Amino acid sequence: MSNYKATVQWYRNGEDFLNNKYSRGHEWAFDGGTVVAASASPHIVPLPWSIEANVDPEEGYIASISSCHMLFFLSIAANRGFQIDSYVDESIGEMSKNEAGKWMVSKVTLKPQVDYSGEKQPDSDTASAMHHEAHQECFIANSIRTEVVVSI
Repeated sequence: MSNYKATVQWYRNGEDFLNNKYSRGHEWAFDGGTVVAASASPHIVPLPWSIEANVDPEEGYIASISSCHMLFFLSIAANRGFQIDSYVDESIGEMSKNEAGKWMVSKVTLKPQVDYSGEKQPDSDTASAMHHEAHQECFIANSIRTEVVVSI
């Protein structure tokens, strides 16, 4: 099977680390050359020690679930002859405590809005079945404990 690589880089830059007065800003670098500005969430680490404009790990996690689902859904739709013009998902992740009292992303709700064109259009049952299949095939969904709900 394939291997995937991400490099996470953070530097103190002279800040007061021992008193927790240091930036949580860092970078995610990927093998294709893309670099993403990342940080702790301001919901967890207050400003100015977090960077609100950067992607936080929780957002990245939610986006990876949504992206994986979308890619499988697009493939399934294409293989069944459904022309898709756009797919937009404004997914939402919810935090709660697990059975050990630790915080976790316990639920992710995907809200895909799919625009089809062409002669062949799926009915709602067919669209739901394709989303179900996409969820079953998604590598990320098969790797997590988080509940994933598809709301169409």
